[in-house]
Amino acid sequence: MPIDITLGARTWIERLWSSIADRGRPYADVPGIARPPLVRAELLARSLLSERGEASGAAVARELLSVLHDLNTEDRAAFRQFLASEFVPDEAELRAAAQAYLEDPSAARATTLFEKAEPPRQEVLRRMNMAPGGTATLVELRRELLQVLKKQPELKPLDTDLHHLFSSWFNRGFLELRRIDWDTPAAILEKLIDYEAVHEIMGWDDLRRRLAPDRRCFAFFHRALPGEPLIFVEVALVKGLAGAIQPLLSPVDGAAPGFDTAIFYSISNCQDGLRGISFGNFLIKQVVEELKAELPQVKFFSTLSPVPGFRRWLKRRLERSADVLRPEEEAAILALHPVEEGAEQPTGAAVLDAMASGEWWLDPAKEAALRPPLLRLVAEYLTRPNTGMGNIDPVARFHLGNGARLERINWLGNTAPRGMTESHGIMVNYLYDPDSIEANHEAFTRSGAVARSAAVDAMLALPALVPPKGRSGYLPRLLGGSSDTGEKPAA
Repeated sequence: MPIDITLGARTWIERLWSSIADRGRPYADVPGIARPPLVRAELLARSLLSERGEASGAAVARELLSVLHDLNTEDRAAFRQFLASEFVPDEAELRAAAQAYLEDPSAARATTLFEKAEPPRQEVLRRMNMAPGGTATLVELRRELLQVLKKQPELKPLDTDLHHLFSSWFNRGFLELRRIDWDTPAAILEKLIDYEAVHEIMGWDDLRRRLAPDRRCFAFFHRALPGEPLIFVEVALVKGLAGAIQPLLSPVDGAAPGFDTAIFYSISNCQDGLRGISFGNFLIKQVVEELKAELPQVKFFSTLSPVPGFRRWLKRRLERSADVLRPEEEAAILALHPVEEGAEQPTGAAVLDAMASGEWWLDPAKEAALRPPLLRLVAEYLTRPNTGMGNIDPVARFHLGNGARLERINWLGNTAPRGMTESHGIMVNYLYDPDSIEANHEAFTRSGAVARSAAVDAMLALPALVPPKGRSGYLPRLLGGSSDTGEKPAA
């Protein structure tokens, strides 16, 4: 549906509710404006539950949103506390319903128990959502809440209720997939620049490149948030698997001749207030279907993904264990770190951590020494069982949970500062094979099994690096394995 039609439909709905609210105001219990704003907001929230008429309820909801919009930071924080602490289930009624169900576990009594257990706060939030702009107000409320939730755990009940309601309101059935191109309204294109969370869009020229004929961009929208993308994905049409991000972001235009692969290279969630509401899995699978219909020559669907948790995990492991490196890897690294006679020899792990700083990848000797252990360790990181060393990488969890296969690990796939800081420049390809997505998804969710290619398995069992005799100072190369996993990707 064209964006202007959606915007028009939403404007019509807002006009309708505004008209209803206008007619209902004489019948609504609206506190006078002489009261302090915070007190007035709290009274309006309580009044929402007492209103029975549709028109009067819409009038109170609209007035509450207007007051909330003008609250200062301190009063907004106090209103969040008010919502979280008030509107809880009636303890006596809930206890009686629970006891009745235990005595007679019938469907009817289960329904009564469910009704008594639901916090009245959820009904307050539902009625707030009736006002024009109500959904956007509640999404913003949760965004603010999530920023302070760790320090204020007493707000958790409010977050739980908002998450529960958003899971229903932003169900996949209510989302609309649209392709974004250069003809999309500028207001939405500006939001793509602002919301891009993986590879920063460097202005309008960069955005134009990402919307070129050999690129695709798709986003999910919701009618309650007109003109606001919820999540968007950027796709490059290439020949074979892409191993590095910089060539994909280069200003060179024009589709690769004979392209056969769609590379999902950036997925960005746009609304912080909807964190934890699943969109991405539906987005990728639907975009795959869209691309198959539009471009039948595209046979492969893969990501080019960061590994944002790798460097943090590796640093913890280096600090906790002296057996991170294999003997041949340690020897190659220590060969680049001579010590004076009599001085204590540092461990290979300590030297690795020190070497992997600055622009080390521009030094051929350092790059050759660091490549084997880092590639092996990132393969271990992405395929390891849960042994208490931290949760699985968030990007890996997303794609593996969607049924993708860990296909290839790319050395120096992203040499931008963020890529080097997060993962020593390593990127990976997760392959979406329609024939195995469901089986991979089931294996991962049931047992944590990571679907992976033979090339990744080979990296986990790399052969020993043994320097030839009689060649002092020789830095051994990575022997065996697959060029798909060990070679620097071509531009």
